[in-house]
Formats: sequence, C-alpha cells, structure tokens
Amino acid sequence: MSDAVVRTEGWRRWRRPAELLLLILAVAVAYYIGGRIGLRQSVTVDGAQVTPLWLPTGIALAALLWLGLRVWPGISLGTYFAIERISEFDFSDLGILAGNTLAPVCAYLMLRRVDFRPQMDRLRDALALVFLGGLLPMLLSATAGTWTLVLTGDLPRSEFWPVWAAWWVGDAMGVLVVTPLLLVLRRARLPRDDYRLAEVSALAVTSVIVTLVATRSHLSVLFLVFPLLIWAAVRFQFAGSAPCALLISVLAISAAHDHVGPFVEYSLLELMVNLQALNGAAALTGLLLSALVTEQNNVRLRIEQVCEDLAELVEHLAPGGRPPEH
Repeated sequence: MSDAVVRTEGWRRWRRPAELLLLILAVAVAYYIGGRIGLRQSVTVDGAQVTPLWLPTGIALAALLWLGLRVWPGISLGTYFAIERISEFDFSDLGILAGNTLAPVCAYLMLRRVDFRPQMDRLRDALALVFLGGLLPMLLSATAGTWTLVLTGDLPRSEFWPVWAAWWVGDAMGVLVVTPLLLVLRRARLPRDDYRLAEVSALAVTSVIVTLVATRSHLSVLFLVFPLLIWAAVRFQFAGSAPCALLISVLAISAAHDHVGPFVEYSLLELMVNLQALNGAAALTGLLLSALVTEQNNVRLRIEQVCEDLAELVEHLAPGGRPPEH
C-alpha cells in the first residue's frame, strides 16, 4: 500500500471525530453567547438570578434538531461556562448542569417521537413545539435548578415556587421564541418580487416603531403588537412572525428591566407576570397562526395540483384526444 493511500485512510479515520468535536464546540460557543446575552437582562427574584427569556434553551433544541443527539455534550459544556460566568462552578452546580442538558434532550426525543417536522408546515408541529418542546421538558431544568439552589442554601425553601416559575417560563420562552427563528433561518430567502421586498421593509420598520411605542409609552397600548404579529404571520408565515416575536420579547424585556412605560409602577412579581404574559401570548400567536396559514397554503397548492392533473386526464380522455378506433 502506498504512502498516499495510508495517509488518505488515516485522514478518513480521524475526519468524523474531528467534525463531531467541532460541532460540539460550536454548540457550546453558541450556548454560551446566548447565555451572556440573556444574563444582560436578568432579574433577581427572591435572591436568585433568572432571565425572562433564556436564549440558550432555544439554541440547544435547534442544534439538536439540526445535528442530532450527538451534540448534547456541547449543551453541557455551554452550561458550564455560563454558570462559571455567574459564579465559580461548584460540585453542587451539577444539578443545574444536568437539568439544563436533560431538558432540551428530552424535548428533542419527544418531538422525534411525534414525527415533528422542522419545517413546521402543519399545525400539529407548532403545537408539538409548544407543549413537547417548551412547556413540558423545561419543567426538568426549572425543577433541577431551583432545588439545587434550595439544597445548597442559596435559596430559602419558602421562596421555591416564585423562583421555579420564573425559571420555567424563561426556559420555555427560549424555545417558543428562539427555536422557530433558528429553524426558519436555514431556508429563509429575501423575496425576489419588488412589492414583497417593500412589504418586508415596511413590516420591519413598523414593527420596531410600534413595539417601542407600545413598550415604552406610559399608555397601556401593549395590544398594538398583535396586529403586527398577525400581519407577519399571514403574509410571511414563520419567516415574518419569528423575528417579529423575538423583537417584541426583547424590547418588552428591555422596557421592564428599565422600569419604563407600562412596567413602571409594578412590583417585581407583577412585572414578571405581565411581562411573561405578553411574551407568551406574542410567541403563541405568531407560532400557531403561522403554522395554520402554512398548512392551509400547502393544502391549497395540493388541491391546485390535483385539479391540474385531473384537467390533463380529462383532456387526454376527450374524444379528440383518444386514438382513432378500428
């Protein structure tokens, strides 16, 4: 065997482990960066630091849906560095690390179990992402993380439920807001039609202006964000509603963090309840309406295709289209 063949065989033997290692490191880096962004808008609830929108859960689930279960160590590694950023990592923090890893892994396995399609072109896919991807599995991370704080003495047991609720909602919101955006980015393309491109620009500018007014005005006009979500979902489906929902969530969290606009007179608990109610309603509106419109569009296209096939068949069977009889 020549030296060139030996080198080629050696490269093939090491190529797949090297690629897997790079993917795991990429997931860890993305998780850590998302954690850094989320921690900039964190709040302290009964002595525990929680975030209204924990971006890494959405990043982790999207990575698993893209790359498979093999990249789960990247989630653990990213969680470790995120914890290390807050405080020095301790052996007791393994509970938080385990919960933050198991939650997206369980979400991925449950979504696989129900034949979830990342295209989310069916209403059932959106519902699966809401319940099996977000609300149910994130109970693991919230429970493991909060109990870790209680058992280590960093959180009084009497304050378990407020912290647990804030943790759970923050993790679930990460899935409902971030995962659809990342899934749609893989196939998103700018419209080629000038009219559609102008409409996209108008939607983007209007969304920023209206959301800033709704979240920072002293008037109670938060409801103004929902016509934007309906416009985005009906006209552009997930490519429009996912960025719009993220924009609304980020700007609302920023306003609540600064205690301005409609969030100025709330206590911390009231602020968290109202903020998460807005974020949850916005995410669900965009997610479910986009899936419903996409499914209806696909049904219409299939009906049109069947009609065209039927018309061709009728034309072929017409007297003029049949071969002459002998």
